[in-house]
Amino acid sequence: MNIFNTIRDDIQAVVHRVFPSTTEAARTRITVEPPRDPAHGDMATNAAMVLAKDVGQNPRAVAEALKIELENLASLAKVEIAGPGFINLRLKEGVFDAVVPHILNTGADFGASNIGKGEKVNVEYVSANPTGPLHVGHARGSIFGDALSNLMVKAGYNVNREYYINDAGHQVDVLTDSVILRIREQLGETITIPEGCYPGEYLKDAAAAYVAKFGKSFDNRRQVRDFTMDFMMADIKGDLNVLGIHQDVFTSEDEILQSGAVQRAMDQLTSLGLIYEGVLEAPKGKQPDDWEPRPQTLFRASDFGDDIDRPLKKSDGSTTYFANDIAHFFHVAQQGFSKMIVVLGADHGGYVKRAKAAVKAITEGKSEVHMPLMSIVTVTENGQPVRVSKRAGTFITLRDMIDRVGGGVMRFIMLTRSPNETMEFDYARVTEQSKDNPYFYVQYAHARAWSVMKQAAESFDNIDDTTLARADLSLLKSPEEQALIRLLATWPRVVEQAALAEEPHRIAYYAQEVAASFHGWWNKGREDGTMRFLITDNKNLSLARLALVRAMALTIASALGVMGVVPLNELRSDIEEAA
Repeated sequence: MNIFNTIRDDIQAVVHRVFPSTTEAARTRITVEPPRDPAHGDMATNAAMVLAKDVGQNPRAVAEALKIELENLASLAKVEIAGPGFINLRLKEGVFDAVVPHILNTGADFGASNIGKGEKVNVEYVSANPTGPLHVGHARGSIFGDALSNLMVKAGYNVNREYYINDAGHQVDVLTDSVILRIREQLGETITIPEGCYPGEYLKDAAAAYVAKFGKSFDNRRQVRDFTMDFMMADIKGDLNVLGIHQDVFTSEDEILQSGAVQRAMDQLTSLGLIYEGVLEAPKGKQPDDWEPRPQTLFRASDFGDDIDRPLKKSDGSTTYFANDIAHFFHVAQQGFSKMIVVLGADHGGYVKRAKAAVKAITEGKSEVHMPLMSIVTVTENGQPVRVSKRAGTFITLRDMIDRVGGGVMRFIMLTRSPNETMEFDYARVTEQSKDNPYFYVQYAHARAWSVMKQAAESFDNIDDTTLARADLSLLKSPEEQALIRLLATWPRVVEQAALAEEPHRIAYYAQEVAASFHGWWNKGREDGTMRFLITDNKNLSLARLALVRAMALTIASALGVMGVVPLNELRSDIEEAA
């Protein structure tokens, strides 16, 4: 139940009656949303503004014509025209109340939408080089990608979650060399780690596991390489599992190369006339890594919005990383994914244009790629930088963070900022159980609701969701109650808007807003006995309030579910005063 969509559908029907010449395409541009100033009404629509050109009248005249018919809608109490033609709407008393029984009947699935219409979307996230354990730099993108996937599923998209394993190239050769050194160390040699190799203590574990399985033989380089890849990916998957992150597909770059996918992609670009032999001009300013002053096999990336054409082969004849990525994009597109989302660190911002150009070119515009960029996260303890992990030697591992604060806290806090904002993740602040910690503030709203329901069960025989859905909600008249009901009614719209914008942090904002509204209502009851949830001599009012309390808890659970956070039913009682 999305009351905003319901009113929009009603308005579109009115438009069709009043202006039958308007096209369906024009009517789909009509939106209904909360007004910026609540004093102007419950909703506002741009119908007159977007239809004026179609009907050949100025927006104000269109609005006047629509107003006459809109006033006859059963759900609307008042229709007002503002400014050049915006239409403000006030709903009749009780219309919003219908959302409460709907939530109770729907449960934590409340907010689900079909706006995605089953569109196939491939979301690639984490995709860390398997040369070491996941670190803090991967945490934000991992959580963002997983929450975005949850959000898009909630909005009706058909989502595939992918981890692209960068298991080809120089870094894998260096890793293999590093593990062979550690194997020799396991076998009793004194070793020195040369510059350029990976020094982390974690490789001792890989070497020990290799020796346990294969003994003293390490002359088969491919065997060492493959074992190390499997060992490192198992470690990475273990960390992701603890954080509640699961991918549907793990795609190996090495397997793509071995399968001939790169050549198939090159053949596709060639058939489209998008590959040529040429010499790139020296770029102005800082030279990119892939520029060489020699004849090269080039992709016409500049025809599709990139700054320059891009090399597809190195001087030794092997394909560039970009050519391999094009093959991967082509592979994904051939599986029917019209949209690809690749979550990257902010330091990859220069890659976005060429990737978009490649996908547009090789799919002939049938697919597109979006690349949200994750800004930096600094880890502190009471404001002081925390720099390294004992296990990794040079960086903070993802497991370090999980062990310190817990997966739920990590996921929630990482989603409280837009990805393009830098974030300070302070161990002390994110674990503090107070109203200043958004994770506990939201969780306490859910826990309080469970406490209320537990207490109510001692007073009433049957307070299941089916019973509460029949409560008389017309008894909920206070501003605090009505404000919470209206806020809960916006959840389906929040899901749709966040999914369309690909911004899961909006869910964290919404959860905090719901928690604040509920805590405000709770505190009102402490000041005014008539506002308490349980009124011993008024069962009907109590049931109505319990219905709203339970609906709030289900909505919080729905939001936390999108974030990948488990809602808590109990928290320490000593934070009650702070909430």
